[in-house]
Amino acid sequence: MDGNYIVTKSNYFIMNCNYDLSLEEQKLILTLASMVQPEDEEFKPYIFKISEFIKLLRVETQTKYTEIPKITKELMKKVLEIQEGKTLLQVAWLSSARYEKGSGMVTLKFSPDLKPYMLQLKNNFTQYQLANILSMKSKYSPRIYEILKCNEFKKQGNIEIDVVDLRKLLRAEDIYPLYADLKRKIIKQTQKELKKISDINFNFEEIKTGRKVTSLKFYINTNKTKNKAIEEACVTLEGKYTNEEEKHFIELINEVKSIFKENISGVQAKSILDTAKGDLNIIKEKYEIAKVTPGIKGMVGWMCDAIKRDYQQLKGNVDKGGFNDYEQRSYDFDKLEKALLGWDKTNSDEVGEEYQQGTIE
Repeated sequence: MDGNYIVTKSNYFIMNCNYDLSLEEQKLILTLASMVQPEDEEFKPYIFKISEFIKLLRVETQTKYTEIPKITKELMKKVLEIQEGKTLLQVAWLSSARYEKGSGMVTLKFSPDLKPYMLQLKNNFTQYQLANILSMKSKYSPRIYEILKCNEFKKQGNIEIDVVDLRKLLRAEDIYPLYADLKRKIIKQTQKELKKISDINFNFEEIKTGRKVTSLKFYINTNKTKNKAIEEACVTLEGKYTNEEEKHFIELINEVKSIFKENISGVQAKSILDTAKGDLNIIKEKYEIAKVTPGIKGMVGWMCDAIKRDYQQLKGNVDKGGFNDYEQRSYDFDKLEKALLGWDKTNSDEVGEEYQQGTIE
């Protein structure tokens, strides 16, 4: 078990459920969620060592084994609510928690009512690395992170949320009744945490009706300083679109992902799509060359360079890594990929400029 595990949830689930969990409870749930394979048809019993779980959560040593049973016992009592049209579904997170006495192991199982929101997801879902939330210290940060991550790839790059709806999503209806306190204790605190430790950050704009702040517009940005350590694996498809252009853009991102056998992220797919100026046929053509080219390190960087320089496959022997009018560069494509995606801050400006000017050799 490690922080590179991927959490997968349906977008509907993220945007239409509300719950009140402590920070530790949220980390436990998200750790379990990261152990779920989205292609599974049923939830499995998820077994992990308590010692590994403690290490993963960075919990103080003295809490150890005594705290885990308390956390799971309390969690069994917690109910989340999902609004489905006129129907309100109330369901517990866990259906069972089993301890093997003396083994230091615990087995947990999700409630089967959560299957539609975590299993067999073909579209309309979001993925991210567990590591993004494990160091968070505010109980509201993981929730706001998920909401923003779910909307990261909206073409307009922002989402507007009514203050009343935001309070409901955070289960903060009766906490900090003054907007000024909500802003200072929750929004600003989360803003600082996400910028410091996650793969995204945000700015926000207050939308007023008269003199009262009635909604917030969140502008979501890639946190380039943290993507070096945390390569996110986000796939976001909106269930509801504001316009056809936005729908088409998101469909293109996911169509690019479907071309590759490799597991590329949404950000990586967008980088390739931008380089190809939206031409899927060019992407497919260059990927066919990639499949018969040995020793590629940094597929995304290689693809961007192949598109920009119009690599052409040699007829006959393709094992030499050469092309009709162009010999494949010996450039470090892994380095190029990180620079293009902003994960390598040290080299991103220099390499990005060379790439744009066509001077990379």
